[in-house]
Amino acid sequence: MRATYGVHKLTESTDISTGEPTDILPAPREEENAPHSTEGILAELLAALVGAERVPVDSHFFNDLGADSMVMAHFCARVRKRPELPSVSMKDIYQHPTVRGLAAALEQAAPEPAAPAAPAPVEPPPRGSSIRYVLCGAAQLLFFLGYSYLTALCTTRGYDWVSDGSGVIGIYRRAVLFGSAECIGLSLFPIVAKWLLIGRWTPREFPVWGLTYLRFWIVKVLVQANPMVLFVGSPVYVLYLRALGAKIGKHVTVLSRHVPVCTDLLTVGTGTVIRKDSFFLCYRAQAGRIQTGPVTLGRDVFIGERTVLDIDTAMGDGAQLGHTSTLQRGEAVPRGQRWHGSPVQRTELNYVRVAPARCSTFRRAAFGWVSLLRTFLVGLPLVIGGACVLLTKVSMPVGGKALSEESVTSPAFYLDTLVFSLALFFGVIVVGLTVLCTAPRLLHRVIEPGKVYPLYGFRYGVHRAVARMTNLKFFIWLFGDSSYIVHYLRGLGYDLSRVEQTGSNFGSGLQHESPFLSFVGSGTMVADGLSIINAEMSSTSFSVARTAIGKQNFLGNFIAYPAGGRTGDNCLLATKVMVPLEGEIRTGVGLLGSPCFEIPRTVERDARFDHLRGGDELRRRLTAKNRYNLRSIGLLLLLRWFHFFALALLSVATFYRDDAWGQLLDAVLLVFSLGFTVVYYASVERCITRFRALRPQVCSIYDPYFWHHERLWKVPDTHFNAFNGTPFKNVMWRLMGVRLGRRVFDDGCFITERTLTTIGDDCVLNAGSKIQCHSQEDGTFKSDRSTLGAGCTLGVGALVHYGVTLGGGAVLAADSFLMKGEEVPRNARWAGNPAADTSRHGQRTPRTDTAAAPVP
Repeated sequence: MRATYGVHKLTESTDISTGEPTDILPAPREEENAPHSTEGILAELLAALVGAERVPVDSHFFNDLGADSMVMAHFCARVRKRPELPSVSMKDIYQHPTVRGLAAALEQAAPEPAAPAAPAPVEPPPRGSSIRYVLCGAAQLLFFLGYSYLTALCTTRGYDWVSDGSGVIGIYRRAVLFGSAECIGLSLFPIVAKWLLIGRWTPREFPVWGLTYLRFWIVKVLVQANPMVLFVGSPVYVLYLRALGAKIGKHVTVLSRHVPVCTDLLTVGTGTVIRKDSFFLCYRAQAGRIQTGPVTLGRDVFIGERTVLDIDTAMGDGAQLGHTSTLQRGEAVPRGQRWHGSPVQRTELNYVRVAPARCSTFRRAAFGWVSLLRTFLVGLPLVIGGACVLLTKVSMPVGGKALSEESVTSPAFYLDTLVFSLALFFGVIVVGLTVLCTAPRLLHRVIEPGKVYPLYGFRYGVHRAVARMTNLKFFIWLFGDSSYIVHYLRGLGYDLSRVEQTGSNFGSGLQHESPFLSFVGSGTMVADGLSIINAEMSSTSFSVARTAIGKQNFLGNFIAYPAGGRTGDNCLLATKVMVPLEGEIRTGVGLLGSPCFEIPRTVERDARFDHLRGGDELRRRLTAKNRYNLRSIGLLLLLRWFHFFALALLSVATFYRDDAWGQLLDAVLLVFSLGFTVVYYASVERCITRFRALRPQVCSIYDPYFWHHERLWKVPDTHFNAFNGTPFKNVMWRLMGVRLGRRVFDDGCFITERTLTTIGDDCVLNAGSKIQCHSQEDGTFKSDRSTLGAGCTLGVGALVHYGVTLGGGAVLAADSFLMKGEEVPRNARWAGNPAADTSRHGQRTPRTDTAAAPVP
């Protein structure tokens, strides 16, 4: 978030010599401040940054001195470079916004001489091997070629067999048999491969790009690409994890699509609930090595939404971990206790807010069988049979015969494929919009808000179906970051009150559990990554409730907003903030961190943009932005259609060739498709930027530059995940303009502004990590460069903001949020939300006996 933050002035002063509070005193004269005291040194450093000869020690950083959060981040970095001073974090700045108050707080927090020594800095990572890096990439390519060939061969032969069916009934029967057989085969193959290549996972370390890593990567890719992932939220998915070696008890509900890889190290006790978007991978990468370790959850444990469980973590029976929270390596939550935050701390808040219901084993088994039968008898036959009918039974307008019967050397084949792709692509969009605005409205009426229902029944199935349909990413991507997203969300069922149109009311990343129970107040703006939590879950029951976000709010990136959130009107919710669920309703304030603490709502406003906040100028600029966004939508739709047309052309030409050329095309079909997708969309992005690098910017959202920047965010990126953990991901990033060093290990990082990002040699980027070189808030857009030195590590789910520098060998722990402007020293370890130096700021860690069930 780009904002100017400050807090109330201290109402009492502190005796610096004793660290004890005293009576309220008048501000001392500046000449009374010792130049070599903590107070004097802080004042000297701050004066240099704000361009003043001296600064009064009782002046407010933001209100009186005119500093902003970026300036104060640089101030913190300068303080950390002075070994005689305690470390200062941005949280310290917000809570103590004067030199006098900050100095007193730091001296009170300073460790006693007899305290244990601070943890040693992180050891610099060893240099990687380029030969091993290249050989591993070649082996990964060979495996991918072989697997894609077998998959394509089976698929094309199956389609041929289905196409030979007589009539609709014949095609349906064959589609059921072929679809079921292929789905079962694709589901069983990863299980067999895991047991053959790995056996049982054990806690260990091994270097990336070696033979052990190659086996690890093969199993990881197969396990995470398994069709069983489609059954998340169903007992079928739990059975799949058990087949992979996970020790999971009865009546466990897993809603997260982040599939654990080292499953033998996962223990989950009976009655545990794991909410969506949670990471519990049982491995991580750090300093050029893969580290595997156990994740142990006892009975009746609750894991909140958007949490991260690092390796070697545990939770005792009946323990809870709240939303937007993290357990770092070695941390454990004791039996029956509730913890939340990053770093975690104890709370009395109960996150299980729904009464239990009767949910028998038979009910769970029946729901699983119905899910499988629906897939085998309806879903797969509809896709396979529909494709066969369209390609073999429908006559094309130009050639006059089925597309599969036309020769690839005939011009009619290309014209018919063009017409076919146009009709299919845009027809699906029109039909999809119609279905999304009608079917969920009928289905959701069977679920009454506030009423408790058992899991795995008819209403649970309806609830999941509505959530799955209305969360289609394509339409959020299409309409997000424009005025048109408002109309789409209203069509889904959102209650948006009286909309104050800004042209950027919602970003392109938004999800919910029920659009009909989602309320967003007038004048509120939402950045990317908002997850509206409308459902409460236990191991046996669920209920839905209205989730209301107040008026005139601004919500930063990647926020999980639960029903009952205690925020009202005119609030600033910073990136990755934990929304409070207890206490008074916050209004007119900002909230930052996990757990959150208050900061001022006031945002730094540039006078140049004041004339764009209302009146005729706003209406004129908004109209121009709407026209530009409409052209962007049309352009990106056309580009996506052309990509679809090219792949359709290749697929149709390949599927029905039985000669040697056809088999060769089968072998390279998937590889070529991915390669073409990467080059195509990289070219699209570079053309949009006119092959120029982005530059740091500060501008209004009504500036044409920002509209141009928004267009970049619409370039598709879903194909990135296919290259995770391979050297080819680095090639892809370089094509898109990232300044990237050698042998970077990218296991699933996402970079928003590629040409503003620099990554050094041998860096490690874990799954779910993000480098975001921009911020948008209340009509102002700002961007800057971010740099990772050689050997840096970003933990699972970590977020790096703009204007950040990480020194060589630095580690940002899992799920940490490194705020804008921060400078992390070499070989330091930072953690938390917001992130702070753990080697100089001790963090409280629960490490008592968890009494977790060893066997569920």
